[in-house]
Amino acid sequence: MSLQEYIQEEHEGREQWFLEEVSSVQNYQRVKQIHNLKDYLDGKHKIANKKPEMWNGEEFHPRRMVLQIAKTILNYQSAFLLQNPVTITGEEDIVQRFQRINKKGQYDQINHRILDKVLKYGKVAEYVYLDDKRKIQSKLFDPADSYYVYNHENTLVAFIEAFNADGVDHYTIISEDTVEKWNNRGGKLKKVKEYSNVSGLPIVYHNQNELSEVEGKSDLEDIIPIIDEIEELINRYFDAFQKFVSPIPVLIGQQLKGKNQALPKDVAGGGVNLEEFGDMKMLSNQLDFQSFQALHETLMSSLLDVSATPAVSMNKTDISNLSEVSIKLLFQLASVKASINEMFMRSGIYERFEKFRNILELQGETFSDEEFESLDIVFQHNMPSNDSEVIDNLETLKNIQGISMESILEHSPYTTDVQRELQKIQGETSESGSEDDTTNSDEDSIE
Repeated sequence: MSLQEYIQEEHEGREQWFLEEVSSVQNYQRVKQIHNLKDYLDGKHKIANKKPEMWNGEEFHPRRMVLQIAKTILNYQSAFLLQNPVTITGEEDIVQRFQRINKKGQYDQINHRILDKVLKYGKVAEYVYLDDKRKIQSKLFDPADSYYVYNHENTLVAFIEAFNADGVDHYTIISEDTVEKWNNRGGKLKKVKEYSNVSGLPIVYHNQNELSEVEGKSDLEDIIPIIDEIEELINRYFDAFQKFVSPIPVLIGQQLKGKNQALPKDVAGGGVNLEEFGDMKMLSNQLDFQSFQALHETLMSSLLDVSATPAVSMNKTDISNLSEVSIKLLFQLASVKASINEMFMRSGIYERFEKFRNILELQGETFSDEEFESLDIVFQHNMPSNDSEVIDNLETLKNIQGISMESILEHSPYTTDVQRELQKIQGETSESGSEDDTTNSDEDSIE
């Protein structure tokens, strides 16, 4: 079903059909949830809404300490997969061309932002375009301003960006062939610009969602309830410490009376004279810190398990003198999570390459199917490793001719750009061969 067929069937062919899409109940609920997640990341947690209470005849304001653990966890997941730049491999000519595009368009940073948005909100869209200088660039849309139009076969047929700026509503409608811009400046909604679309529909990145094939789910939704409980536990403990641990003076015997004999309010810093057989004690409640510690450790362990975060990365355990296998076991859950994130990132980057190819063909640069199909990307997980052990293993494989030089560079912990290193090695080999030829020629002439 094409976009025009969708508009005719769902909106009876109305020109301003996108207004109905933006204001649908489904989109309203989705955008509201994104705003709630943004508020949470900004520090508006459940504990911050805790109301004052009465204690000892006075209004008591409970602790409202906010723990931004969620940001740390999401930043770790993003850095674990993409802290090392993505490596492009394949035929030399097309790899060099795509690497130049990747560098000029700052696509390593864009990849970070894409993964960050997907982890936080479940879904994000990237639009590839040519800027005024004919340079290939990408724009990421704010998830709260993004509206996806799918037909009945769950195929994307249009994308809408809608936002309000300075009291004016702006709409950008991207279809397969055109880009339209609308706004209601002056009080009337009208089309202000229309462009030819050279790259097609935006690339949609989303993670797994058991309820939908086209929607993602924020990782925050899984860990927010646990973090709320941790915040509640810590704040309650500090409230209890303030309210119940403060000692109370108790007198045994005749009550002290009189201006100079009454018990001073700052009794902890003053002296008290008691008659014979009188006694005074400072009594206080005992806090069960063992229970607090057990609950806190249980909640933190559950949080790390649900978010697939290694305890060692959050300073929750001590390690030393570990082998390569032991390190991999410690980071096994994080590696599994990174592999899941890698799947949708890889799919989106392949689609991005397709758009690069189409735009380059419009500019006169063509690549054969064989060259394009040779393209691949390599993710290097930011996993701690025993570098000397890795190098020894690579050296052993090289000695038995069980691995190529390119594969050695791909697995080397010191290599970031495989193709560049191969060129340097080839250049050094050529120079070395030339020097050997010159030396042999001089020896022959002497003889």
